[in-house]
Amino acid sequence: MEIQLNHLHTFHPKQPPFSTYPHHHQRTTTVKVHAVSGNPLKLIQSGTVVAILPKEASAAINDGGYKLLDIRPEWEREKSRVSGSMHVPLFVQDMDNGPITLLKKWVHFGYIGLWTGQSFTMINPDFLDQVEKMVPDKSTKLLVACGEGLRSMMATSKLHNNGYTNLGWLAGGFNRAVEGDFAEVEGPEKLQYATIGGASYYFLKILLLLQAVGKND
Repeated sequence: MEIQLNHLHTFHPKQPPFSTYPHHHQRTTTVKVHAVSGNPLKLIQSGTVVAILPKEASAAINDGGYKLLDIRPEWEREKSRVSGSMHVPLFVQDMDNGPITLLKKWVHFGYIGLWTGQSFTMINPDFLDQVEKMVPDKSTKLLVACGEGLRSMMATSKLHNNGYTNLGWLAGGFNRAVEGDFAEVEGPEKLQYATIGGASYYFLKILLLLQAVGKND
């Protein structure tokens, strides 16, 4: 689904910090995310949650006072992560081995897990408590990020409902990042490829190899 955002803001160091919303530059952009309920989207479209592109994230962090909150599951973060970012997963692996859950896991593996490498997950029941312990001041500027932007959109809604007042959303997620968008990145993979696993990971490697061979030719 394509979402048109009329309040996507560009940070300019010479302007006042992001906390003063009327000073933000506004422009229209289109970001592809999967279907999501209306409330998180309304928060972003209204400007209550500030949408920030990956290429603008460093300025938001360094000059705008935002702290980067990575809400991806641990196995994605292990592949690649922004140095100095905080981490609280919105989804965690579902460890229940009851008969119904096992059936769901088999269906998930057949339709999703085998291709993407994603584990069968559940909402982290301690997400808000863990964020509060890490960031007790709810006026702190948090730039919430995930791989594609959907999970972080959900997370901003939860945080907003829990009283956090200065939230940013990494528009399109880390998948839209290119080399140089973030000053320091750790891990064996590029940031934009960290969500890719399973069989699709090997297809990606083959594609990148073919592209490299083509350039050399």
